[in-house]
Amino acid sequence: MRRRSLLLAAVPAGLVTLAACGDDKSASSKASAAPSASASSVPPPKIVDGPLPAITAGTKFDEKPTVAKGSGDPSKDLAVKTVIAGGGKAVAENDFIQANYLGQIWSTAKVFDQSYDRTPLLMQLAQGSIIDGWRYALAGKKVGSRVLMAVPPTWGYGTSGNSQAGIKGTDTLVFVVDVLNSFNSKSSSTGKEVAQSDSALPKVGTNTDGKAPSIDIPKADPPKTLVSNYVLEGDGAEVKSSETVLCQFKGEVWDSGKTFEQTYDSGRLAQFAIAQMQEVVKGLAQGITGKKVGSRLLIVVPPDLAYGNNPPSGGVVKKGSTLVFSVDILAAM
Repeated sequence: MRRRSLLLAAVPAGLVTLAACGDDKSASSKASAAPSASASSVPPPKIVDGPLPAITAGTKFDEKPTVAKGSGDPSKDLAVKTVIAGGGKAVAENDFIQANYLGQIWSTAKVFDQSYDRTPLLMQLAQGSIIDGWRYALAGKKVGSRVLMAVPPTWGYGTSGNSQAGIKGTDTLVFVVDVLNSFNSKSSSTGKEVAQSDSALPKVGTNTDGKAPSIDIPKADPPKTLVSNYVLEGDGAEVKSSETVLCQFKGEVWDSGKTFEQTYDSGRLAQFAIAQMQEVVKGLAQGITGKKVGSRLLIVVPPDLAYGNNPPSGGVVKKGSTLVFSVDILAAM
């Protein structure tokens, strides 16, 4: 079982749920935030240049680092240094980032968590999703950057610390963070266009400007089995059933062409575990599994793999509805 990062709250902010979806304006499709991973009522920190311990080995970008023990007393402010300046887009508050990181305690150099031996962390820089030190230290940094920071308890785990990680309420935490990628509500797949030649299936738009692609549903009977086809084929790793995905999506009902839920133009992204989606809309989970990160998919879900005869009440999805999805797989972890 993949070890969960100690940095994350229980559920990422910006999560979109299909469990009770009606139309795309319903309350059920609004973002939901979990309790903060750290104190959330503290004022913004003063950001200073140091002191910061040295990175003594693994000094290249995305290379597992070794960091020296802190020397003397750490700052009571948030110390931040860009060790390697990236050339990608700047990260903003509420963006999702994909990053590798190492965290250790200032006074002992004890490493309490790191991702370099696992898979990169995928999380949102939002209050309630991540410790506040990360929110403030990484905002404005560019993709491709390595950031070194020392986070006092105020912007870490507060006076209670984190007993699971062996962090006391007085510990300043040192992090090295390699920012691999970032995503926001305007992100789209960037894959290579694939021909859509089957006239019996919907055609999905290929725009990559972050706006909702069109879905043209033919005036014909829907397929009785699951369809999952590339519209834009990415070059990332194939999604595993054990992973969590970050995506843009749009869902329409085959018979009416009405949209029942979408992230495009909503100011948010969807993040969900494939295993959890298997319990909600089984066909959507199955349609994403095995497809490459960076792709846009057409997924047609027959009723027996969707809501069947038990659709959400009050929405445009009816009993026996076939659902049509356009899904941009932005990242997976």
